[in-house]
Amino acid sequence: MRTKRIMVIGAGGSGKTTLAHALNGDHSPVKRTPCLVYGARTIDAPAAYLESPWMVQHLIAEAQNASHVLMLVDQTKTREVYSPGFALAFRAPVIGVITKEGKSREQLARCEKELIKAGVQPPFYRVVFPSGEGLRELEKRLSND
Repeated sequence: MRTKRIMVIGAGGSGKTTLAHALNGDHSPVKRTPCLVYGARTIDAPAAYLESPWMVQHLIAEAQNASHVLMLVDQTKTREVYSPGFALAFRAPVIGVITKEGKSREQLARCEKELIKAGVQPPFYRVVFPSGEGLRELEKRLSND
C-alpha cells in the first residue's frame, strides 16, 4: 500500500516548499525544482503544474495518492491562482492555507474569497514563516482528519 502524503499546491513563491519542509521536519535549505518532490509526509507540487492546463491533469491525478490537499494563497500577492471550483476536482479533503504576513484585513479577506471561489470550505489556516505561526493549528487539523 502506498503512503498517503499531504499534497501542497500554490503559486510560485507562495511558501509551498517552506511549508512542506516544516511538515516533514526537514531543515535543509529550500530550493526550487520543476518536479514533484516527495517528502516523508508531503508531495510538493511546483507552480508550473497550476499554470499549465495540460499539467493540471497530472496534478489532479497525483492527488489520488494524497491524504489531504493544501491549497496555498499568498497574502502579499493580488493575482488569483485557482479557477472557480478547482478544489472540487480532488477526492482528498482540501484545506485552505493563507501564507505570508499581510498588511491589511482586506488582503486576508481577498485570500479567503479566492479560496471560497475555488471551492475550499472554511476554516482557513494562516501560516507565517520563519516564525512558524499557525503551523501547530494546521498540523492539529491534519492529524484530526
